[in-house]
Amino acid sequence: MKDTATGLVASTIAFSNVDGPGNRFVVFLQGCNFDCVACHNPQTIPGHAVEGDHAPLRMTVPELLTQIRRAAPFLSGITVSGGEATQQAGFVHALFTAVKDDLSLAHLTCFVDSNGACGPDTWAGLSPVMDGAMIDLKCLDAQIHQQMTGQPNDEVLASIRQLHALGLLYEVRLLILAGVNNGTELVQHTAEWLAAVDPAMRVKVIGFRQHGVRPRTPALVEPNAHELQAVATMLQAAAGFDICVI
Repeated sequence: MKDTATGLVASTIAFSNVDGPGNRFVVFLQGCNFDCVACHNPQTIPGHAVEGDHAPLRMTVPELLTQIRRAAPFLSGITVSGGEATQQAGFVHALFTAVKDDLSLAHLTCFVDSNGACGPDTWAGLSPVMDGAMIDLKCLDAQIHQQMTGQPNDEVLASIRQLHALGLLYEVRLLILAGVNNGTELVQHTAEWLAAVDPAMRVKVIGFRQHGVRPRTPALVEPNAHELQAVATMLQAAAGFDICVI
């Protein structure tokens, strides 16, 4: 099964130190169930082959393993991102299974970078072959989340709870848009909600950047360093989170 599984791959990066712990090979899958106003890779949203410079490739697991093996001596692990990785959960499962079955790659950890918008069966199915997940929480407030992504956030919140219970929640990522999701009351409620899941949770505060984002009126505003630090300070006041700001 893992040898015949194919995935629609938008791109790969042989070495990344921002997509999970250590140095990682990253697979960006095509297709996303969100349409985020702040998306830096909007070409990965369509869940089908597209034409042009950013056309995705239909790849098999062995084809990806060939690329991974070249970089393996310098890697800590593999991260599957997107688009949205869980939209092709069967392919992710096949890839991770193949990695763990290969003696030359079995030392690599297998992570998923996800928006969290999938059902519990998806995580239950991936959990035997997955070492961790990074989940993007666009906004705790359901209405603002809908405005930011075009979708509700109930599955996202459920995914955070489920992955923590499974011992597979590596990190929650908060993308901050100035004037949209960084209000004091909202950040405090977010901190309280996360602390109720795990007061020692690893949280990454990420400042929105305009690079690659589709034009929009009115334009989204990048937060400054003071605004990002204010979010981190409010989070830290609520619990002993392991916080990183970028």
